Amino acid sequence: MTDRPDFASASLTRHLARGALGFGALIGSFALIPVVGPGALLLLPVGVLALRGCPMCWTIGLIQTVSRGRLKRSCTVDGQCRLTVAGPD
Repeated sequence: MTDRPDFASASLTRHLARGALGFGALIGSFALIPVVGPGALLLLPVGVLALRGCPMCWTIGLIQTVSRGRLKRSCTVDGQCRLTVAGPD
């Protein structure tokens, strides 16, 4: 187990739904200002929370979610690490 942050979701569908909610809330918070007024900015925290902090965090999580179970990292004693395609167990 690593001590690196893990932004992946349990499934790709769940991750894409979080992205739609997050980006929708961020875009809506600014697009709705002429209609609703400054109260539309209340959508900003919803978008940030759904994206787990930032759009880049969500993107990293998307890559982690897609690659989970498909890639395997193995490191040797001398500190050399390689990323390989995981085979069937």
